Amino acid sequence: MTIAYIGLGSNLGNRQQHIKTALEKLGEAEQIELVRVSEVIETAPLAAQATAGAAANQPGYLNAVAEIKTTLSAEDLHKKIAEIEISLGRVRRIKWSPRTIDLDLLLYDEKIINRANLTVPHPQMHLRSFVLKGLCELNGALVHPVLKKTVDELAARLNGMDFVINGDLPQLVSMAGIIGVGKTTLTKRLSKLFGRKAIFEAYDRNPFLPQVYAGKNELALDSQLYFLTSRVAQLNNHSLAVGEIVFADYVFDKELIYAKQLLNAEQLALYNKIHKQIIADVAAPVLVIYLTDSVGNCLERIHSRNRPYEQKIEPQFLDSLIRGHEKLFADWGKCPVIRQQMPDFDSGKDADVEHLAEQIKSYVAA
Repeated sequence: MTIAYIGLGSNLGNRQQHIKTALEKLGEAEQIELVRVSEVIETAPLAAQATAGAAANQPGYLNAVAEIKTTLSAEDLHKKIAEIEISLGRVRRIKWSPRTIDLDLLLYDEKIINRANLTVPHPQMHLRSFVLKGLCELNGALVHPVLKKTVDELAARLNGMDFVINGDLPQLVSMAGIIGVGKTTLTKRLSKLFGRKAIFEAYDRNPFLPQVYAGKNELALDSQLYFLTSRVAQLNNHSLAVGEIVFADYVFDKELIYAKQLLNAEQLALYNKIHKQIIADVAAPVLVIYLTDSVGNCLERIHSRNRPYEQKIEPQFLDSLIRGHEKLFADWGKCPVIRQQMPDFDSGKDADVEHLAEQIKSYVAA
């Protein structure tokens, strides 16, 4: 018998009863054995993210995941769950509309199926915390057949949030991490591999930065405002094409990490006022690649690239940047975050970069 996983959701009528009845019908069906069911949880409707129309204004969902064993083929199992949906009053109208019951075939053994009427694994299950939470409860070691990652790891990328791929937004993929971790190298590799545009922060063009690193703290505000205005110009929604994949070697939100480290209280107060006034049109990333490594390895890279003004960077400064990034991503909810720990991941190795590129394709609009 084949092990499969089915997602259940309801946001119309007696939601709890609809899910209970759907599970009963699954268990009663020939060639299906209902093994286990996750906890039922309540979630906000994804329609609010996906559309601004009437479909966005609808009740919350109850969701669960069921583990079954079956001798049905994936296609026949898909037909069976569609029959159960119809028997419970499911009406298929516009996408994202409310429904009495929604049954999705999430996983069918380790099979990868791409057909006109059936895609397995479910094409956006890796973006849904409510799905991954249920799968983790049943078996966190399950490996996604396409992404080659466990559902535990995929869930951690979402930080408890649910996301929708939206091709009407710029498909900005941003690198994150401290100085010397390899963001620019990876950006160049991914940009070349995808054949897409790359954006690099104006690090070497900042006229104030060398002097700040030399100890002229009175120029720290000038340096941060230079970075702020250049990054706003680079990542402005009006500067990035809708639906176009673009890679950036920084995440805009790191601005405040560096400002808090380099500015005194008076400078920071002024910086924050300016920051709030000019960031409204900055495009949010659809995916962040967060690179982490030891302070020692980052210092080694900093010294090897031999920028004179960087050679006095102290380990304590990098430690403080690590803490700032960890705090940023602990509360992060804008998009999924793929963490890549060096040296387990090497942006100089084709196999590592290509594997990451294949994962990225599942998080951006094609």
